[in-house]
Amino acid sequence: MNPVRRSIRVLTGGLLLASVTCFLSTCGGIGGSEFSGGGTGGTGISTGSISGFGSVVVNGVHYRTDNNTGKMLNGKKDNSGRMDNNIFAVGMIVSVRHGTGDNDAQEIEYRNNLEGPISSMSSGDNTFEVLGQTVVVDNGAVFPKPLPKDVVEVSGFVDSAGRIHATYIERKMQPHPPGEEYQVKGFVSGLSTIDNTFLLGLLPDRSVPVVTVLYAPPISGLPGGLDNGMYIQVTTIDTAPSGGRITATRVVKLTPRTEFPDGTPVDLEGLITTPWSDSVNDLAFVVEGKRVQWDAGTEFVGGTRNDTKQTNRRVQVRGTETGGVLSAVNVIFR
Repeated sequence: MNPVRRSIRVLTGGLLLASVTCFLSTCGGIGGSEFSGGGTGGTGISTGSISGFGSVVVNGVHYRTDNNTGKMLNGKKDNSGRMDNNIFAVGMIVSVRHGTGDNDAQEIEYRNNLEGPISSMSSGDNTFEVLGQTVVVDNGAVFPKPLPKDVVEVSGFVDSAGRIHATYIERKMQPHPPGEEYQVKGFVSGLSTIDNTFLLGLLPDRSVPVVTVLYAPPISGLPGGLDNGMYIQVTTIDTAPSGGRITATRVVKLTPRTEFPDGTPVDLEGLITTPWSDSVNDLAFVVEGKRVQWDAGTEFVGGTRNDTKQTNRRVQVRGTETGGVLSAVNVIFR
């Protein structure tokens, strides 16, 4: 890795670590083929932001790693033998597959939310736009201060308005040559086979589409074509939407980080995107599209069930995937 680029990454990660720490204190792939979403019996999956090393710390648990631990970084397997903190960084949201009876990491996968040039910025609310998506940095005191046209990689949690609350930002080296490829991930909606367009949004309920994507069929690797509700990665050479559109040069189907095999023990961190309705007949809320159900035996830590009425409250849910629903044993407010 370029040593200058690495220094920028560490600086930005450090700034965001302070932001994340503040956010936690005030509030209380990743999809992919062979990792998250592809679990087998006898394994658990923990999805959340990395908070430390000396092993890899996710959701308050130290997961031990060794040479047998599979490590995926944006779709590519890392066989370099580097230390964990030279592959991953604090703030990256990862999925860790581990034995249900131990903390031995079998596989760790990181996939960013997006990578592309900043097209606009708003210092008033600490947001910036990348490929039609809004990125939020919650603590203005440690805003990394990138500039328009800077290329950034972003990892974070999605809120109810379809914005990414950044937990990790890496500023890439400039300048980037014409024709450089960038990526953005999201759910397909509004698919039109007449003009070959669809809407790309960050939540599976399709309530907050972000940008229109123009594509050219057929799509390699998707013999059945695109479908509404599909989670994908769009690659483009566009640096910003033009007329509200970007043009895809490549589309790849991924597994959302909130999708787990049935029966899997799950530890999930995220923001409440649909709060509890206060109905005693429906004890549930939604985290980034994942329905979380609780019952009389569920333990609430750092709050009560009434706190699940708060949209965009950061939570950690421990439970079991049951028929597409996460049955909660613990709900921890962060």
